[in-house]
Amino acid sequence: MIKSIFWSVLAIAASLTTAFVLLAAIEGVCAVLHPAPPGVDLSDMEACKAHVANYPQWLLAVAVPAWGLTTFTSVWLATRLGAYRHFAHGVAIGMLLLAALILNLSMLPYPLWFKGANLVVLPLGIIMGIWLARIPSQPTPQLLKEPV
Repeated sequence: MIKSIFWSVLAIAASLTTAFVLLAAIEGVCAVLHPAPPGVDLSDMEACKAHVANYPQWLLAVAVPAWGLTTFTSVWLATRLGAYRHFAHGVAIGMLLLAALILNLSMLPYPLWFKGANLVVLPLGIIMGIWLARIPSQPTPQLLKEPV
């Protein structure tokens, strides 16, 4: 029991750390490719909204798969390291990342196509991360079964 709890906590911590590192790297690359104008304070929400509204479309198109890959990697790691490779670890991380995405998309003026693409790509990353990390002989969780 203690060993299972340890592996579950380790899985969640490792996958959250992975998600934070990968997201920081993505945001760092975006900041280099599309820097804020000199003197703009990005801690001011209105200045941040104006900066995001001017993101180049190609940069947003690169961010979609990068965010999806981050979700996939974090969910896969949580499921793989979690006790008995139970899918609940991946679901927990996936739901946290999806909630963060929805909050981000609701606060900033991203284009509609970007919002829609992320709302498709992230759930796919969650499902694929869980599916590929499960024990091969383990039955597919009810969440992933095809309807009969």
